[in-house]
Amino acid sequence: MAGEASAEAARKTSQDHELTGDLEPQFPVHGDDKAAAFFDLDNTVMQGAALFHFGRGLYKRKFFETRDLARFAWQQAWFRLAGIEDPEHMQDARDSALSIVKGHRVAELMTIGEEIYDEYMAERIWPGTRALAQAHLDAGQKVWLVTAAPVEVATVIARRLGLTGALGTVSESIAGVYTGKLVGEPLHGPAKAEAVRALAAAEGLDLTRCAAYSDSHNDIPMLSLVGHPYAINPDAKLRKHARAYDWRLRDYRTARKAAKVGLPAAAGVGAVAGGTAAAIALHRRRR
Repeated sequence: MAGEASAEAARKTSQDHELTGDLEPQFPVHGDDKAAAFFDLDNTVMQGAALFHFGRGLYKRKFFETRDLARFAWQQAWFRLAGIEDPEHMQDARDSALSIVKGHRVAELMTIGEEIYDEYMAERIWPGTRALAQAHLDAGQKVWLVTAAPVEVATVIARRLGLTGALGTVSESIAGVYTGKLVGEPLHGPAKAEAVRALAAAEGLDLTRCAAYSDSHNDIPMLSLVGHPYAINPDAKLRKHARAYDWRLRDYRTARKAAKVGLPAAAGVGAVAGGTAAAIALHRRRR
């Protein structure tokens, strides 16, 4: 897989992307069983949003119509171009996904998730972030994904990357069939911090010795919980906050990759032309 194949090479070169340039003590600390690592998913571990890539795979399998695909493409174009997690767009994406999977079996979606990972997600894993996760694993520490994406999707990605597990948004199911409703709230913002705090308590971890990684200012509550916060491919607000609090910064978006990420997903998913221009125009109007 793309993520797995590049991990070793990325591990050797990830230090070249360090923005601070300061020499740091060895981290993670080998053999520290009170430490663990928590990774955001979208734009931290993987380019783009997992939910949108999952939607592409479901469209390919005739789960929904072309008009819904255009909607997914618009949301992905916004996510890439604006570089922010807009609550309105994220809510719309969640509602779309819930309506699409309603009536389908959980086991069916898990199987399809494995296929979609190979088709759309594996090649979008950031090698540098993958190397950071592997460093924690090599040190004997547990590593979790913590994401607002569906927990089933997050679990597939965590398993394929060899991570310990995943925390994610939970969709209600009865007798193994999705109802189209959520269990609780999406795992986003402060809810991530609470989930990490609860997991740390259950696992007997010392959060001051743990690390957390994210690209988004929405995850500042989670990052602030741990002793080793990292801003990965940070948005403007997180970059400013990280510098103010002397958090570690790493950016794996080279000029070439940044340009690629800035392009809409239209070519890949057959979206309507003009979605990019519309996303840019809307972003400008909201400033």
